[in-house]
Amino acid sequence: MDNSSSATLERAGSPSGVKGPYTRTEINAATQAEQKGAGPFVEEPNRNFSLLSIIGLAYAILNSWTAMAASLSVALPSGGPTAVIWGIIPSTIGNLAMALSMAEICHVYPTSGGQYHWSAILSPPEHAPIISWITGWFCVAGWWALTATAGSLAGTLITGMISLGHESYEVQRYQIFLIYCGFTLGAMVLNIWGVRLLPLINKAAITWSLAGAATICIVCLACASGNYQSGSFVFGKYINETGWNGGVAWILGLLQSSFGLTAYDAVSHMVEEMPRPHINAPKAMVLAVLIGSSSSFVFLVVLLFCINDVDGVISSSAGALLGAIYQATGSVAGSLCLQVFPVVSMAFAAQGILTGSSRMTHAFARDGGLPFSPFFARVHPGSGVPVNSVILTTVLVIIFGLIYLGSSSALNAILSSSVVFLNVSYSIPVGLLLFRGRHLLTPPSFPAPTMTLGPIFGPICNIVGLAFTALTTVFFVFPPELPVTGNSMNYAIVVFGIIAIVASLTWIFQGRKHFVGPRDLGALLELARTELEPGQLQREDLEMKAPSSGKEE
Repeated sequence: MDNSSSATLERAGSPSGVKGPYTRTEINAATQAEQKGAGPFVEEPNRNFSLLSIIGLAYAILNSWTAMAASLSVALPSGGPTAVIWGIIPSTIGNLAMALSMAEICHVYPTSGGQYHWSAILSPPEHAPIISWITGWFCVAGWWALTATAGSLAGTLITGMISLGHESYEVQRYQIFLIYCGFTLGAMVLNIWGVRLLPLINKAAITWSLAGAATICIVCLACASGNYQSGSFVFGKYINETGWNGGVAWILGLLQSSFGLTAYDAVSHMVEEMPRPHINAPKAMVLAVLIGSSSSFVFLVVLLFCINDVDGVISSSAGALLGAIYQATGSVAGSLCLQVFPVVSMAFAAQGILTGSSRMTHAFARDGGLPFSPFFARVHPGSGVPVNSVILTTVLVIIFGLIYLGSSSALNAILSSSVVFLNVSYSIPVGLLLFRGRHLLTPPSFPAPTMTLGPIFGPICNIVGLAFTALTTVFFVFPPELPVTGNSMNYAIVVFGIIAIVASLTWIFQGRKHFVGPRDLGALLELARTELEPGQLQREDLEMKAPSSGKEE
């Protein structure tokens, strides 16, 4: 391997900007720094997050029970209770397989860029920039769409509360859009001027979420006592009001549970803020999916046992969740009080997701992956907040919300976009690992991994995760119902096309000339390339020992 192919990134930790090749000593030093969460851009790593707190933060970002409950309107007409309850099973298996696959990679390469960093490391060197570019765009676009989901669901929940309290009220799309904008702008204000409050808010978020789930379950069970639905209804009732055939309708209903379990990659972007990130981040990713799926399963089973008219829930102008709570309690005031829990949870989620999304945007801009990257890579000198990235994310989310003004299926489009984009970004590094070989997780210069799926279970997880992602990616861009009109189509495919065009044009005019991949990986990326020619490190070591080599230590 010649020096021209390896001299693409600055030598890790070198203030003089000397390029590779890297020695074994430098590679080991960079590896140990990454495993401690002390990458090249981190001067004093923050250690505010223990394993328990990082699991809690991951759960708060997934916000699984709230997300699944608030999106009941997606699954009930598209499979009914069978899709709501049993749909959690394949979604959990698929997302857990993908989370395990990514956790194994994160254990070896704990870097803050997550999947787009891993794609650069696992790719053939000649293709690393373009593959990293594609992954980065899918990842950033997925987080932008995910940021939009909080305001979207909040708008639906709040207009539903007004509808339940005033029978003559008729929901208008622009009203949902205004609430959507309010939640998004509120999150922006907190992220720019209230950054000191964010740790306290994040701690309150998980407490509020768990307390809300328990309160709603207890109140609904108590109020509906003696008038529960049958087990055959909760676990066996199938409903299809979509116009699609039975199988397609049920798969479309998986959007609800898949949405509630996505974004577990959030912890991989926070490795610089936790102790032993190569251990704690992988554990948190997997446990977030397990905790989210199990708690959501219990909550949704309780909710379905307490409703008495599923058609009324589906058609309720108050929304499926509030309609179900109202049927259980029989009280307008009581139902509105209980609805406050998911509404406030969405406010917590809005600011938390915007924080993660803006950091991901900033990281990609720092690597030169966005148009006008130097501008969006700036950080406020006082607060350390990437203000320009926060504003960019906010503006794009509000533009995305304009779908509400022209489509009755806007919620489906926003949820679908977030799940599809993030799942594709997950699939690229996992696919590279599967097809290029597991030897990429055991480079000779690294310490032997202590968290590994093994040569059999590892590929099985990779295949299951990729198969689930491929299936859902195709179906989640389908329109939610037939016949399809301009009003009812799923605009996720339009968003997908716009992102693809912008990413392609940016690559043609900017990326292919200047983008070299993640700039903060240093020796880790160089090692991935060197390992393609196993003799390279040995040659470097011999040259380092030779008095006439002239190479610097």
